[in-house]
Amino acid sequence: RQRHLTIPCEMCIRDRKSDESKFKDYFEFSESLGTIPSHRMLAIRRGETEGELLWRIEAPVEDITTRLQQEIIGRRKAVQQLTLVCTDTYKRLLAPAIEVELRVELKTRADDEAITIFGRNLEQLLLASPAGEKRVIGLDPGFRTGVKVAVVSATGALVHTDTLYLHQEDRFAGAVRAMVQRFTPELIAIGNGTASRETETLTKAALRELDAPRPQVVVVNEAGASVYSASDLARQEFPELDVSLRGAVSIARRLQDPLAELVKIDPKSIGVGQYQHDVHQPTLKARLDETVEICVNRVGVEVNTASAALLSYVAGIGPSLAQAIVATRDAAGGFRARAQLRDVPRLGAKAFEQAAGFLRVRGGTHPLDASAVHPERYALVERIAADLGLETSALIGNERLLASVDLTRYVGDDVGLPTLEDIRAELAKPGRDPRAAFEAPAFRDDLLEPKDLKPGMVLEGVVTNIVAFGAFVDVGVHQDGLVHVSQLADRYVKDPNDVVAVGQKVKVTVVEVDLARQRIALTMKSGAPAAPKGGAPRRDAKPPAPPARATPAAPAIPARGTIAKNGMRFT
Repeated sequence: RQRHLTIPCEMCIRDRKSDESKFKDYFEFSESLGTIPSHRMLAIRRGETEGELLWRIEAPVEDITTRLQQEIIGRRKAVQQLTLVCTDTYKRLLAPAIEVELRVELKTRADDEAITIFGRNLEQLLLASPAGEKRVIGLDPGFRTGVKVAVVSATGALVHTDTLYLHQEDRFAGAVRAMVQRFTPELIAIGNGTASRETETLTKAALRELDAPRPQVVVVNEAGASVYSASDLARQEFPELDVSLRGAVSIARRLQDPLAELVKIDPKSIGVGQYQHDVHQPTLKARLDETVEICVNRVGVEVNTASAALLSYVAGIGPSLAQAIVATRDAAGGFRARAQLRDVPRLGAKAFEQAAGFLRVRGGTHPLDASAVHPERYALVERIAADLGLETSALIGNERLLASVDLTRYVGDDVGLPTLEDIRAELAKPGRDPRAAFEAPAFRDDLLEPKDLKPGMVLEGVVTNIVAFGAFVDVGVHQDGLVHVSQLADRYVKDPNDVVAVGQKVKVTVVEVDLARQRIALTMKSGAPAAPKGGAPRRDAKPPAPPARATPAAPAIPARGTIAKNGMRFT
């Protein structure tokens, strides 16, 4: 019976300093098997894998054996012998088999929840606000190897590269000003890795010497840029370019369009999940690929500028067809109409039917080619325009006129009212982007490292990751802080996604800074927060503190070996 089982944990390596262990919150810890959340179960399993924890499932053996004896012995004779049989049967046969089964069930349940969280976070990250077609200078910071520079055009084409060094401040400033004057960028994207704040400080200082308008400096999440730099896709795009410089190109492009650039990177390398390397990998990959495809199709793809990696996620198009589309596009100098996609080798009628509605052709021969209206509905739109005595192009974007159209006149066997309403909405705002408008975060210039933070500081930050126990927020000090789920709002919050989203700008207050463990505790509550005892976990999926230690209001955990009223327990 699950309500009678516990899972106890204890320290495995006795000679390790417990205050230095990232798993110290799980020493002498137990929790109900039926209520333990996925992130704690995965943390315990990782602690076991790394040799720092031992855990087992505890059950009320006496109650179970007594029940077995009642069921088996009954009115039979040889009571003493049957009692020994019941005890031995449970201890030697039943208990090990049940524990193995429960361990598998716990792992499956934890994996499912972690994969769901990862997929949801990835969707929010892919749908982050794009800066759009603007000229960008990308800076990939570094101390020893220097700051890698890549200048990209409004369409993402690479036009210039360089390497600057932070210790050569005058040369750095002069080079930045020279590039700004030569290429007139509208944005400067700086990766948020090592030396990010130092690079940002020097860049802003260099820009102050220039007349307005100056490019806006934006710190960009560079997770996965190094993975892309060494990938086959990057080598195909920039065969002559040094690996380190490819990362700067990725940083610049992901500011222009996060979706178009992030699809080139293995989703597991983007770092928006919890314990993603510990869960069932085939299931994780399938879920993430599905999430990327949904996001790409929701936004739509400009067929004349999209990479093969982006096109491969469009419904009905795989990697091979994407390469064929790019080859045909390059040979013909671009597509002038959606109908020309039929000329792509191996792109049959079924694939065209699936993909056409998600592909856009700006400035195409038909005015609807740049919209989400499917080609099979062009005739319907032309009929509506003819009934109004207008050309099709005059109908597009005319919200007042579209609102007056009686859609019920056009309902037929092959098209219903919901489809007609979707068409009208698309015609009102053709090719609209469902993503929010771009707005860059502003970090304080005087805060560069966690040691600069003090309790009570009110800061602006960006949500970088959401997990079951809260949200991680980048406040510009190279280490993300944790807003525990209990600190997300003045009200009770069950799911952090109800309050925040990845990429969202938020106001946070520093509660506590644990420099020894590199943990920053933050709060989004309006009142003065009480500092939690255990500090805040790091963003790289280190085990979070159990509720009784991380949240003052949580009930105390029963002593090891006790039986909880509400369920099985871990120890």
